[in-house]
Amino acid sequence: MKTLTTALVIGAAGLACTAAQADTGKLLLTGGVSSIDGAAGGGLTPWAVIGSNATAGEIGGSAFVTRTTTQDYGLTAYGAAAGIYDRVEVSLARQDFDASPAIALNGVAPFGVMPGQHIVMDIVGIKVKVAGDAVLDSDSLMPQIAVGLEHKSVSPGSLSSVFNFLGTKTNGTDFYVNATKLFLAQGILVNATLRNTNANQNGLLGFGSAAPGKDSRSWVPEVSVAYLLSKNWAIGAEYRAKPNNLEDLGQAAGLGKGLAEDAWKDIFVAWAPNKNVSMTLAYVDLGRIVPGVTAARNQSGYYLSAQLAF
Repeated sequence: MKTLTTALVIGAAGLACTAAQADTGKLLLTGGVSSIDGAAGGGLTPWAVIGSNATAGEIGGSAFVTRTTTQDYGLTAYGAAAGIYDRVEVSLARQDFDASPAIALNGVAPFGVMPGQHIVMDIVGIKVKVAGDAVLDSDSLMPQIAVGLEHKSVSPGSLSSVFNFLGTKTNGTDFYVNATKLFLAQGILVNATLRNTNANQNGLLGFGSAAPGKDSRSWVPEVSVAYLLSKNWAIGAEYRAKPNNLEDLGQAAGLGKGLAEDAWKDIFVAWAPNKNVSMTLAYVDLGRIVPGVTAARNQSGYYLSAQLAF
């Protein structure tokens, strides 16, 4: 983890160097913002766009910090990304998840969960544009298409015994393909992503499941729609389906729907006062997150993110 933290610091510092190489830049907000996993796109899901302000022949960079809070949980994410020739994106991110409610699991079995336990997840991502251009093809039906992967490594701390009970792994890789279509004249952007994953709660609860839960990988859809109110403001919404691997295991263990997982959704507003700075505020509905320890409450709340891009 110290290695990744060092890499993030170096990456953020390196933005000053890449700024000189990315002189022309892209249209405001058409390159998306930083997702919680580090890739450029919406807050919850990646888009086919390549992060930073760099266009073809340029190298650019971005850095972000995000805070999400719901009734019972909190998540802080931060990271950096590099956009290379508007073709390849490499990203690093860290998520720090406040899993304090999980101490209630000690009442189910002697798991030894410590008070105030956090789960930390490191994410390394790469995305490659394979066809189309969101801006240059905005007057046609051709979308920008990209493929990508996100390798995730989880450090559960005192929740390791819970992970062992669930039969979840602490490392996993998501693969995805996405298409982003910008209708520039109408000010509308639409993105569709198809993700291949076995992650539980995006990986924060590990990957896969012991039987009778689902250990195999699933293809799950993600959709984003944004409307450009002006060159500086955009509003939109996102939907991200989840594989729900653990629910059957919870049923078999007598926990009912205590391990059920729901889709993630948000409604957002993004503001970019200039080409280097953007802010995103969203209402998020993350559904049930280990509802067995949170009285089955839907986890809704807010999402606030700041990004610097060059």
